Parts: sequence; structure tokens; C-alpha cells
Amino acid sequence: MSETRKIAAILVADIVGYGRLAGADEERTLARLRALRSDLIDPTIAVHHGRIVKRTGDGSLIEFRSVVDAVRCAIEVQNGLVERNAGVPPERRIEFRVGIHLGDVVEESDGDLMGDGVNIAARLEGVAKPGGICLSEQAYWQVKGRLDLKVSDLGPTQLKNIAEPIHVYSLEVGQPAEPKPPLLPTKTPPFTRRFGFAPRAAAVAALVLLVVAGGWYLVSGRLMKPAEAGHLSIVVLPFTNLSGDPSQDYFADGATENLTTDLSRLGSSFVIARNTAFTYKGKNVDAKEIGKELGVRYVLEGSVQRDQNQVRVNAQLIDAESGGHLWAERFDKPLADLFSLQDEIVASLASQLGAELITNEARRAERAPAPDSMDLYFQGMAWLNNGRNPADTARARDFFERALALDSDNLEAAIGMADADVRAATGYYVDDKAERLASVEANLNRVLSRSPNNAWAHYLMGRVLVQTNRLSQAVAEWERALALNANMAAAHAQIGLAKLFDGHPEEAEGYELEALRASPRDTDANVWLAYIALAKLHLGAYQDALGVYRRSIELNPNYATARFYLAATLAELGRLDEAKTELKAALVLNPGFTIRRYRAGAQSDNPAFLKGRERIIEGMRKAGVPEG
Repeated sequence: MSETRKIAAILVADIVGYGRLAGADEERTLARLRALRSDLIDPTIAVHHGRIVKRTGDGSLIEFRSVVDAVRCAIEVQNGLVERNAGVPPERRIEFRVGIHLGDVVEESDGDLMGDGVNIAARLEGVAKPGGICLSEQAYWQVKGRLDLKVSDLGPTQLKNIAEPIHVYSLEVGQPAEPKPPLLPTKTPPFTRRFGFAPRAAAVAALVLLVVAGGWYLVSGRLMKPAEAGHLSIVVLPFTNLSGDPSQDYFADGATENLTTDLSRLGSSFVIARNTAFTYKGKNVDAKEIGKELGVRYVLEGSVQRDQNQVRVNAQLIDAESGGHLWAERFDKPLADLFSLQDEIVASLASQLGAELITNEARRAERAPAPDSMDLYFQGMAWLNNGRNPADTARARDFFERALALDSDNLEAAIGMADADVRAATGYYVDDKAERLASVEANLNRVLSRSPNNAWAHYLMGRVLVQTNRLSQAVAEWERALALNANMAAAHAQIGLAKLFDGHPEEAEGYELEALRASPRDTDANVWLAYIALAKLHLGAYQDALGVYRRSIELNPNYATARFYLAATLAELGRLDEAKTELKAALVLNPGFTIRRYRAGAQSDNPAFLKGRERIIEGMRKAGVPEG
């Protein structure tokens, strides 16, 4: 029997006191349970992309693509059960306990899941309160800061039949989170519901006017001041359904929720939670006012229009300070599987938005009289996105280094510096590749010790491993990154490159096309095209490689290595004058590139790969690349 090991978000749910309920009235209990599954539970699981692995009478084992999806599904189901239990005597209520864990599981050929990941989720369910949700520490860190409800830290907890204690967090469904912005000074009495009595109504009205005029506002009966708009802070407003059919709201709402989730994965982002954003649904609101109310720099709004054959999605990014439009995009897609289509559109939007937000933050930072650590980080990211060549990479690294000098705990800057160092070591910028990669690996291990579920850190670790001939370990890191962030297109691209290094260039293109499908306008799209062209070079398809390299360079002319490969391709096709012209442009970008450095940078000892690489070296010689 074949089986697959993977990282997954696992939800286990069980009915509280099911034996007692069934014993009192089994037929009625089963009928109510079937109705709950068909009307509430199963549709909610589907909306959040869950897969029901199995049901065990009163319990369920469900797999989700992300912890965010699992937690949102659990909260919606628990809230729905509260509504349905209203007016029902306590002894007849159907209540669930839920446990959620992110961990290693084994998927068998029939789709069943086994392993520690499942066992821990099941034991977490056992310690949850009726109507509650318990998360392991691994799961909690995926949603920390995105929850609009109270969280209780239960600390390390010894779970039944689990060897080591598990740090457990309990989500208190129905209880709002403690507000984060500062309250008025403690010597001022809190503003509570007791002011609601009629004799004090005039005082309340006067106080509210003063509060609004002074920039303070009411949250859960307390006076609070909006936070100053932080770096890369954004709210995704509910997308408008323009289809004329209210029953199609679910598609627009689903796109809004998923986009909120994906944007929250951006490093250092602050994304307003879904529940708050949806309070603006159907309202004609001004972006500048929203920015002030929520303390965000950016507002994303959009619309969805669907007919029988096509779906159109429009989105626009607005500067909440000026009200100006920064970016807009439209997607027209043929109608197919709706959830797959929604995933494709959201992934593409999130990728483009991420690059656009970084660019705008970098522009703001350039104008800052005293840039802070995050200002410097965003400027570094803008240089990384500019192109893969020694000069831009060195500028980026300088900004990351300065950011870390101001704040040594800036995790995003540490990852950015690791990215710059990987590019320098693997882009043939330096002679000490092995030493550089060893240093990056040590730095990434430190990052992962602090943030074990950081998808970008796992992605970069994969790049280090693949460049040091540890291909299977590299692929495992990229698969882990994809488990943590299913929309990480770059991980697909690197797996394709690993296929090439492993002597299977014919398998590489499919992975690159998957990356381009997931993020067609990615800042690295030109690099992925260059990987396709490189695979064609190894297959001896020079004419095909030529066309793809041309497209790659049209997208971004600053990728030095692609130009060296293009020069070799032209030389192999006998177009030496064009090859020498291309080589001049390549050497402007990377003047230190030599055949000696290129040969020393071989990523694998696979004979088929090395044979193809030697053919490329001959092409480089014909074009005039210095021997070094």
C-alpha cells in the first residue's frame, strides 16, 4: 500500500455528551445531526477548502490546506451552533469540542490520514471546553494576531498518550479579544454600559461628541484611540457582487476572505481581520475615513461579476492617506470549477499586491527623514525585486544590514539578508560560494529556531540545500514551505530546477509553468522563464531556448545569468555577432563572471547534468566569456 508523508492542518471535532443525547432520544438526535451537517457544517467546510477524511459517528477528522482555513471554519461552525441552540434546553443542545494541530501526517492510498499530527489534534479536542476550540502551539502561531476573540494560554499540557507536553491555546468563541490600542489613563473610569440609563443619556451624547472630535472611538464599551497607520497595513473590503443575484455573494465573500488570509502571510504585514472588514459590506465608505478609523495605509476594494460562461474580478488599491488610486487589475476567466478559479485569482492578486505594496512602502521610506528598521527593510526588498545582478543585490543587502543594526530582532530583515546572500552565492557573483552558503545556512537555522513555521525561511533553506547537492532535503524544505503557504509559487519553480540538477531536464518545465500559473506577474517570473530555457539548453533544444530567453529578458533585462546563457545559446546556433553583443550586456551586469567560476558552481554531481553543463560551457567559450 502506497503512502505519502506531508505537513497538514488537522481538525478533529466531537459532540459533547453524544451518548447521553442518543440515549435520551436517538432518532431525534440523529435527525438534528444530519440537518446540522447538511445546513451548516458541510457547507462551511467546503467554503474553507476542507476535506472530510472520515466520520466516526459523532466525530469528524478534517484536513485543511492551512490553519487559517481550519480555524475560520471551526469558529463559524461554533457560532452557528450557538445560534441554533438558542432556546434549546441545555440537556438537549448539540455542542462540539474542536482540536486543531499543524503537523506531520501520513496519507494512505485510500486518503485516510494517520500519524502524530492526527493523534495530537484528537487529544486537543479532548481538552477543549464544550463549544470551544483548542490549538497546539504550532497551529496557534499561524493565526496569532488575526483573531477577533479571546485566547487563553493553557501552557504546556500533558495530553493522553502523547509523550511530550503540548503547549495549548484555547479560543473562547463568543468572547471578544482584549483591545490592543492603549486605553485612557487608568485613573479615568472606564466607559461602561452603566451610562446607558436614561438620566445619563445627555452626558453620554456629550461624551461621544468629545470622543469623536478628539480622535477617540468606542470599542466594546471602552474609549480607545486609533493606532497610527503602520508599515504595510491594509484592509480588504468585502468585494461587491455585481451579478445581480444575491445567491452569488458567497463567491465575492470567499475571494475577500482568502485574499485577507494570503495578504496576512506577507512579511511584516498588518491586515485587518475579516470580521471587522465585513462590517463595511454594502456601505458607501470613503477610503480616507476607513484609513483613519482602522489605522491602515492601504485599502483594497473590488468587485465580482459572473455570468453563465465567465467570471470577471476587478480590484484596486487605494492610498488611505491621500485617497489616490495606486494600482488596479482585472481578471477575466472562463467559468470552471468555482473554488479552483477563486484560488487562482486570489493567488495571482496576492502576488501582485505584495510586490506593489513593497514598492510603495519603499517610496515612502525614501522620503522618511529618519527611516526606522522597517523603512530600511522595504527599501532592501525593492532592490531585490529590481533584478538579479551584483549591484542591485549589494544595495539590497546594505539596507537589510542597516535595518538589523537598528533592530536586531527584525526577522524580515534577517530573511531578506539571507535572500541577498543566497543570490550572491548562486548567481556567480563571488568565488567563495561554499563559505557563503554555509554562513547563510547557519543564519537560517537561527531564524527557524525563532520562527519554525516561516515559509520563506524554509524556501531559502531549500535554495541553500539544492546548491550544495542535497536535492532530496531541498525538495522537502520546499514542500514544507508550500504546506505553510500553498500560494508560494517560487517553491514550485525551485522544485523544477532541482529536477534539472538531478538529470531530468524534461521534467522541469511543468513545475515552472505551475509557478507562472500561480503568479503570472511575479517579480521572479522572468527567472522562472529562464529556468525553462535552461532545461531546453540541457535537452539540446537551442532554438526553443532562444525564444524563451528573449521573453525572460523582455520581462526584466537586469537578470545577468540569463544573458550569459542567451549568449551561449546564440553561439551554439552560429550567431556569433549577436552572441558577443549579448555577452557585453551580460558583463556590464556581472563583470566578474568567468567560465572558471561557472564550472566551480555546479550544483550537482549527476553525470547527465554535468554533461549538459559542459555543452553550455562550450557555447560560452564561443561567445567569448572570459576563462578567468
